[in-house]
Amino acid sequence: MTLTIRPVVSKADKLAFLKVPFPLYHDDPHWVPQLFIERLEHLSARKNPYFEHAEAQLFLAERDGRAVGRISAQIDRLHLERYTDATGQFGFLEAEDDAEIFAALFAAAEDWLKERGMKRVQGPFSFSINDETGLLIAGFDAPPSVMMGHARPYYQRRVEEQGYTKAKDVIAYSYDARGPLPPLLDKVYRRAMASPDITVRPIDMKHLKRDLAIIMDIFNDAWSQNWNFVPFTPREIEVLGNNIKLLVKPGYVAIADYKGEPAAMAVTLPNLNEWIAGMNGRLLPFNWLKLARAVIRKRPRTGRMPLMGVKKKFQDGLIGSSLALAVIETTRQHHKGRGAEGGELSWILEDNTRIRNIIETLGGVPYKTYRVFEKAL
Repeated sequence: MTLTIRPVVSKADKLAFLKVPFPLYHDDPHWVPQLFIERLEHLSARKNPYFEHAEAQLFLAERDGRAVGRISAQIDRLHLERYTDATGQFGFLEAEDDAEIFAALFAAAEDWLKERGMKRVQGPFSFSINDETGLLIAGFDAPPSVMMGHARPYYQRRVEEQGYTKAKDVIAYSYDARGPLPPLLDKVYRRAMASPDITVRPIDMKHLKRDLAIIMDIFNDAWSQNWNFVPFTPREIEVLGNNIKLLVKPGYVAIADYKGEPAAMAVTLPNLNEWIAGMNGRLLPFNWLKLARAVIRKRPRTGRMPLMGVKKKFQDGLIGSSLALAVIETTRQHHKGRGAEGGELSWILEDNTRIRNIIETLGGVPYKTYRVFEKAL
């Protein structure tokens, strides 16, 4: 049986690319197929603002005409400008448990990157560090939350066989929204909320553009020293805002000021995977109605906090902890009041001890680990 690797060039190829995972996870009760319509937009150079500062190539592995694997290779100019490290990325990795397939996929991706002057490759990122990040290496016994990946346990071994080693692990925390705060943290939270120096408010949907700018300004400052950080562009913020309008209510977001200055924020999303599980990636003919009803109702059982940050100038000491606790607990109280059971706080760098300590003190439990790999070219 002949194995071939070919670039994705047409819409039909993209659909074949998106269908690769289906037979791989047919017996995995925790895999959630993503919606084709959303994934096609994500892959579109015309619709995804990522491509305003990046280029990418998708590859399909086929054996006797049957798709058996996929991978992407991409170069982000914003990353190169910030780090000058000649590093490209790979992503969207899916393949049958076959060393030959993995070797051929990585060879295609690596050759594409080397032809463009890259000296190192990291991944998986699908496409950037602000999208799905890392390969799941622990926590296979629970479904992924929205905008987080899933994998088969053999993927780690197959990636390492190609000479890849750990660059960084990121952690996803499970969080129970139903219980009370620990007494000490409850005292800190109440003191913060009573302080005349700290004010916490929800996002104002009537002034969404203004508040998104505030959130991204806090994010770009708070995360600027994090490993591999790349800021959101204005166009990416605009697209994020359009998506947020469809998915969130004001209480899903908390913005904290300290002495009148925007200082901290937390953004939560409904766990869309709850609603699309079982749809097999398709909205037609009737799944669109199910999804529309769920979005209108907006009472998910679980959610995810993908963004939380405190500006660097406020991070140290009790002020930083109080601000972080204020925005996290304010959003938790909102979801708890609407009947939510809990959710995911993710992702957190393994060496971000400050935030990890806060989350674990709040009762968060690390339940999934994702690994970013790297290799010299």
